[in-house]
Amino acid sequence: MTKQPGSSAAAESDQPVPVADETAAEPGPADAAGSDLPADGTGTGPADGTGTGPADGTGTGPADGTGTGPALAPGAPALALLALGWLAAMLWSTREVIHSAAAGLTAISLSAFALPGVISAALVAGAAFALFGVDLLARRGSDRVTLRFVAAIGTGLLVALAAAFAINLTYADNATTSVIAGTTAAAATIGGAVAGARTAPVVGAVVAAALGTLIFVVAFSRARDPLFDLFGAGDSQESLLTAAKWVSRTESLLAGLVAGLLAFGYLTWARRRAARLDATAPAPRWPAYLLAGAGPGLLLLLTEVIIRIGGRSLLDLAGALSEADAVAQTSLGTSRVDNGIWVLFVGALTAMIAFGRTLGPARADDEDEDEPGEVGTAR
Repeated sequence: MTKQPGSSAAAESDQPVPVADETAAEPGPADAAGSDLPADGTGTGPADGTGTGPADGTGTGPADGTGTGPALAPGAPALALLALGWLAAMLWSTREVIHSAAAGLTAISLSAFALPGVISAALVAGAAFALFGVDLLARRGSDRVTLRFVAAIGTGLLVALAAAFAINLTYADNATTSVIAGTTAAAATIGGAVAGARTAPVVGAVVAAALGTLIFVVAFSRARDPLFDLFGAGDSQESLLTAAKWVSRTESLLAGLVAGLLAFGYLTWARRRAARLDATAPAPRWPAYLLAGAGPGLLLLLTEVIIRIGGRSLLDLAGALSEADAVAQTSLGTSRVDNGIWVLFVGALTAMIAFGRTLGPARADDEDEDEPGEVGTAR
């Protein structure tokens, strides 16, 4: 029996038969590989915080602070202890030198000679201890710029008060004690402010390199007498001045090399440590190495500025003792400025050369790793 048009049977046969959506039942890439969304759908990573976002979805790194959060300075506690120990050693050494001298004019002259070592040690100690403080603050998740800077200055001020108290308590009560105490406290506070910079690994590299440079300069003093003989120091004043100039340049050159190598080594250590914690952490670029290598020289020049402002009265007292003392103070000030400039440029150049030597092998490794992927894509 044929179905006539217009009948109910014909109408039923003309309607399309619904077909099940096979594509909806097929698992997609996300279903096959597992969903990247957390259970509550509030973030871009899994609920355990190991993906590209923390469990609460409020940051760009994991919840434990080891992701792409603020970079931390490795070894900050050790740097703080070493810098504080070096400051204590310099304060004790200066006290022994002043107390061993006859009271009066000789004590003033020796205080002026010892002031640069104390101020540079206080500057580095303030920066190192403040770096440790802001590092603890960053680990607790508080890394706002204003809070970090205030915490750095406050931590440096603690070192300043402790150093000033120790000087006033143990040094002889004379005109030079208050000048040394006040200038040392100012240097420690300024050092704390330097540590408030957000680039903690670079600050750590500067502190480590500066501390190593200061220790090297003190150790180098044992080699000055043999070098004087090597550079032809004789009985004439001209030969002594020429030898002293070459000894000073040799010391500055070697100190710059030490500063640049230490800065490069610290930043390399910080980069590798950050890569172990988070493979996506950005590596320091060449400006970081340049600044870290130049940092110790900048701190030495900053030390000279602090001495000429805060310790001006002590330097004037020492220079007024005699014409020879005035010439000596002027010569020493010029020598310190030249030394800071040499350390700045040699340190920056050394760090840059050391960093540049790492670029060639790294680029070759990247090309070797890319070749298998390109061949596989062609297939």
